Amino acid sequence: MDQKFEGTPKAEIQLAGRKLTRGDVTNDWGSQLVWEVRRNGQVVAQVPARSDASYEHPDTTPGQYEVVLQMFKYDGYAKDKDGNFTQSKFVEVSNKVAYTVG
Repeated sequence: MDQKFEGTPKAEIQLAGRKLTRGDVTNDWGSQLVWEVRRNGQVVAQVPARSDASYEHPDTTPGQYEVVLQMFKYDGYAKDKDGNFTQSKFVEVSNKVAYTVG
């Protein structure tokens, strides 16, 4: 059975201090949904976001943080020699928010 990608998933995230809150995901594909957290441009966490609509990243290492919601888009079983998908990938489905830990 093939997964149907009808419409583009979209959600709005808001930031209050370091606490993130997401709204409902429209055009939801039903696949894995994660908070992707970057510090100074490097991914430091990918945390499941489907079961809880809010998240506060516990890391207090100083730096510039950026967070976005991502959803997995499955485009086939093809993998490289290291076992990573070559066509399937996470795609951004929300606005990005940023905060600084000083």
